[in-house]
Amino acid sequence: MSNSTPSHIRERAAAARAAARQLAQLSTGAKDRALRRVAELLETDQAGVLEANARDLEAGRAAGLDAYFLERLSLSPERLRGIAADTRTVATLPDPIGEEFDVRTLPNGLRIGRRRVPLGVVACIYESRPNVTIDIAALCLKSGNAAILRGGKEARHSNAALGELLQRGLAEAGVPGEGIQVVSDPDRAHVDELLEMHDLVDIIVPRGGPELIEYVRRKATMPVIAHGDAVVNIYVDEQVDLAMAITVVDNAKTRRYSICNAVDTVLVHAGVAPAFLAALGERWGGKVALLADGRARSLLADHAAAGHPVADATEEDWRTEHLALKVGVRIVDSMDEAITHIERYGSHHSDAILTENYTNAMRFLDEVDSACVYVNASTQFTDGAQFGLGAEVGISTQKMHARGPMGLRELTSYKWTIFGKGQVRPL
Repeated sequence: MSNSTPSHIRERAAAARAAARQLAQLSTGAKDRALRRVAELLETDQAGVLEANARDLEAGRAAGLDAYFLERLSLSPERLRGIAADTRTVATLPDPIGEEFDVRTLPNGLRIGRRRVPLGVVACIYESRPNVTIDIAALCLKSGNAAILRGGKEARHSNAALGELLQRGLAEAGVPGEGIQVVSDPDRAHVDELLEMHDLVDIIVPRGGPELIEYVRRKATMPVIAHGDAVVNIYVDEQVDLAMAITVVDNAKTRRYSICNAVDTVLVHAGVAPAFLAALGERWGGKVALLADGRARSLLADHAAAGHPVADATEEDWRTEHLALKVGVRIVDSMDEAITHIERYGSHHSDAILTENYTNAMRFLDEVDSACVYVNASTQFTDGAQFGLGAEVGISTQKMHARGPMGLRELTSYKWTIFGKGQVRPL
C-alpha cells in the first residue's frame, strides 16, 4: 500500500468513489458485521501492526521527534484493544442513514421531509496518531461513506499495516474493501493531487498544525472542515470549590498532556489566586512547568524557591498549544477579563469555567464562542468517544457544517423527499 504514484492516487480515489455507491446502500447489519470483524482483527492480529509501529517509533527517535509526538505515535496491545472497543461501540450506535426528519404535510397535500444520506467520499489528512486511521474508517463505514486516509510520514508503516487490516476486515465481512483507501506513501505530491480531485472527493478534513490547515484551505478544490490548533483555557472563578478546581485543572493537564483537549492556560481570579496557586504548586511540585504573568509569578515564589520551574510568560505563550507538561498561568480581575483573553488568544476549541456561581456559569456558556464550553469539568472530555459518538473524524473549530467532535451525523447530508398524489403546480 506504500508504492503509490500520483496517477495511482487518482485510481484509488476513483475506486473509493465507485465503492461509495455500494456503501451508501448497505444495510445496518452489513456495516456492523464489518466493524465487528475489524475489531476482532485488531485484537487477534496485532503482531504485524505492532511491528510496523515499532519501525515508526525507531525512525521517530532517530529523527529527534519530541516526546509528545512519540507518545501520540505509539501503539501497544492495550491501545489496540481500546481502539477495537471504540470500533465495536460505533457498531452499536444508531445508523443515521435513512433517518427522516422535519417531515410535514403542506396545504396542497404534499408530504415533504428530509432524509439523511452519506456525504460520499471523505478524505482526511492527518499527522502522527495512527489510531485516527481506524476511528475515521469506522465512522465513515457506519455512515455509508468511502474514505481516503492520508496520515503523516512519521506513521507510514503503522498506517499501511492498519490499512491492510481494514481492507481485509471489510472484505471478509462481504463489504467492498475499496471503500477504505489508506495512502501511506509520504510523497507530498499525493496531497497536492488529492486536493484537486473535487470530482471524486466530496469533503476533506485536515487534522494538524496551522501550516497544514492553511495549506489545505488554500489548495483544496472541495469543501474543507478543519481540525486545527487547540489552545485550551480554564477560568477559575472567585467563587469556586478550591479542592474541585485543583482536581479538574490537574486532570485537564496531566491525565494526558499530548492531546488537543489538554489545558494550555489557566486564568485565575485575583480573589482566589493566592489560595489556588499555593494548592496548585503543591499538587504539581516540579511535574508541570509554569509560564506565569508577573502577579502569578510573585504568588508562585515558594514554588520557584523549591527548585520548580516558573518562567515569565510571553505574549506568544498565551496563544500556544503546548502539547507538553507546561501551562500558562495568568491572574485576572474579573470574568470580563478572562473572556476577553479567551477570545483574543484561544482557538474556539474547548474552554471551561470552574465556579459555584450559577449566573457566572451561564454567562460564560453564553459568551465564550467555542465548540465545547464546560462548567466544572475537565476539558479532556472533548472527544468523540467520550461524547457518545463512538469516535471522531476530527474536532471542528469552525461553524459550518460541523462543530466540535465530528461523529456519524456530521458525516451525512440530506435529500428532500416529496410524496404526492398527482399534485401539479398552478400556472
